[in-house]
Amino acid sequence: MRLLHTSDWHLGRAFHRVNMLGAQAGFIGHLVTAVREHAVDAVVVSGDVYDRAVPPLAAVELFDDALHRLADLGVPTVMISGNHDSARRLGVGAGLIDRAGIHLRTEPSAVGTPVVLTDAHGDVAFYGLPYLEPALVKDEFAVDKAGHEAVLGAAMDRVRADLATRAPGTRSVVLAHAFVTGGRASDSERDITVGGVAAVPAGIFDGVDYVALGHLHGCQTLTERVRYSGSPLAYSFSETDHRKSMWLIDLGADGTVTAERLDCPVPRPLARLRGTLDDLLADPELARHEDAWVEATLTDAVRPADPMARLTERFPHTLSLVFAPERAPGDPEASYARRLAGRSDQQIAQDFVAHVRGAGPDEQEAAVLREAFDAVRADDAVREVAR
Repeated sequence: MRLLHTSDWHLGRAFHRVNMLGAQAGFIGHLVTAVREHAVDAVVVSGDVYDRAVPPLAAVELFDDALHRLADLGVPTVMISGNHDSARRLGVGAGLIDRAGIHLRTEPSAVGTPVVLTDAHGDVAFYGLPYLEPALVKDEFAVDKAGHEAVLGAAMDRVRADLATRAPGTRSVVLAHAFVTGGRASDSERDITVGGVAAVPAGIFDGVDYVALGHLHGCQTLTERVRYSGSPLAYSFSETDHRKSMWLIDLGADGTVTAERLDCPVPRPLARLRGTLDDLLADPELARHEDAWVEATLTDAVRPADPMARLTERFPHTLSLVFAPERAPGDPEASYARRLAGRSDQQIAQDFVAHVRGAGPDEQEAAVLREAFDAVRADDAVREVAR
């Protein structure tokens, strides 16, 4: 069976104020063409279809167009909700849409109920594990600790239990939206840390033939059977070096996996430039970036006059301007943002405690801070679901 694995469309998302809807529509057209030209048997979409719980109308219309075009191909599509989606909204009409061959899996309680497709070699069971927010699903999965590993482990126990009841030789595919250990994150994914832990081990998915992951925006292979497709478009300058693609997966009669990357259209290349303003404007080596979307980091000791206006004369698609004067690491003049770069909310809070009283929090106090951050993030998730 030939599968096309994609995820993280983020329909409705902009890129530094640039409307990406046209590029997203271009990707949908590319997806439909790839399904047809590569004789794909099933499409799997591993979450974050939309960029937010209540997407703009134009994004909903594009999603509707995508569903119609996929249904017209007569090729089944299995799709799950991600942490950016409202599972309830995405799942509206799922029963009716199911009849058109578009299988939306957004309910945590249904993780053990697969979509079963058949080829010349028998059945393939597709299990959809939508994003499982631990605070919201811990009761459903009867786990003591509301953490990603606990709820995903319980969900996979249901998958394996169902698979054990099926005919020998039944192949299996799991769609999941999660941060799996070994994956490389970028700046454009929403933090899903719970209790100081965001990632789950890849071994949690043992026992199935292929795991189609979503959430991380870089295409990557964790094992031959566990892969991220990544987002089809770049949504932050941290993705400058990404090769945006989808996985074309051939699932053999015995469950063996053969994978090929299919490149996605690039609306405009990205470039991260660093140096003094005069150097960036004069360096002939940078001519190749003049048509790119540019993030420029200026290292001038003194902020130059009209930097954006001068930059856009050479690089008209400059979208982001960062000031980072070359200073010693301990220089008190270093910017607040620079000092906080790469630090988590928990670390920043602990540093604040240390600054105020002269000593950092002890283990019990650090646990209280973690619980507070988890409670706020869980409350945000509940509010988003209720909107």
